[in-house]
Amino acid sequence: MSKQALIVSGGWDGHQPKEVADLFAEMLREEGFEAEIAYTLDAFLDEERLKALNLIVPVWTMGEISSEQLQPVLKAVESGVGMAGCHGGMCDSFRNSVEWQFLTGSQWVAHPFNDGVEYEVRMNRPSSSPIIEGIPDFTVTSEQYYLHVDPVVDVLATTTFRISEGPHSANGEIVMPVVYTKRWGNGKVFYNSLGHQVNIFDIPEARELMRRGMLWAAK
Repeated sequence: MSKQALIVSGGWDGHQPKEVADLFAEMLREEGFEAEIAYTLDAFLDEERLKALNLIVPVWTMGEISSEQLQPVLKAVESGVGMAGCHGGMCDSFRNSVEWQFLTGSQWVAHPFNDGVEYEVRMNRPSSSPIIEGIPDFTVTSEQYYLHVDPVVDVLATTTFRISEGPHSANGEIVMPVVYTKRWGNGKVFYNSLGHQVNIFDIPEARELMRRGMLWAAK
């Protein structure tokens, strides 16, 4: 029987939610999943249906989520259903929901240089995670996400923020997680802060991190 994935796509159009959802569905189908794309948060309402899934992939930047939509997701992941996502589609999804942020492990708060920043993504070599095994460090030109991060996450890749204009620069250079995993009850959570535009996944290393991360998280 094929594994089941639900991709929920929507929110701010600037992050190309449809294109990202289509790509993730294609990647999962190549791995033998049945991947459904829903374009409404009401896809989260049926707790029993969610618990029957192997993987939930949110692709929804900003917006608001109701308690009726959120609680089934929290319970499904706690029961063992995996969650995986990227960029604002997972960790800038619902700024009104601290429970969502608790589940996902971080919240976007800034990208000091905006889009078009060239920066290095470095694998956290002390990590033994199979998600980063054999993947070299690589450079991207995109938004560089400044996150508020749950201290329990297992950091798999990082980037360094160089000093820029703004009061945060009083802290000097800052090493920030780019890729991490965490646990939520019996469920596994994977996050990759890359993904401002779908073409970031034309970079083989970025695409492979997402592929492996989704497979790792899936029940």
